[in-house]
Amino acid sequence: MTPYRPGLHILATFEAPFSTLTDADGCRTVFERLVQELELVKVGEVYHGFPNGGFTAVLCLTESHVSIHTWPESGLATFDVFLSNFQNDNTAKVRRFYEDSLRLLAATTVLNHQEIIR
Repeated sequence: MTPYRPGLHILATFEAPFSTLTDADGCRTVFERLVQELELVKVGEVYHGFPNGGFTAVLCLTESHVSIHTWPESGLATFDVFLSNFQNDNTAKVRRFYEDSLRLLAATTVLNHQEIIR
């Protein structure tokens, strides 16, 4: 019997320009594209905007989840992506989702980046 290894989970806090930290529509477009290109299965999503222009987005996937929370007044965002390895090794997909999201937000400095491999 092969032991189950849940997979790669990336958590990060980074700096980005005000304009990208307030662009929930741009985020939705990129997340939708990535879900399709990476052949993920979305089972739910919530995008919520705040009066300061910041937003929160959470995608529930059969593989697990992706979330982002932005604070444009501080120039910061937090990002979380985890895709379970239950049926496939999704490590490359996790890294791609993370890297494309950083490009979307024009992130300049990752303040805290943690990769958890279980």
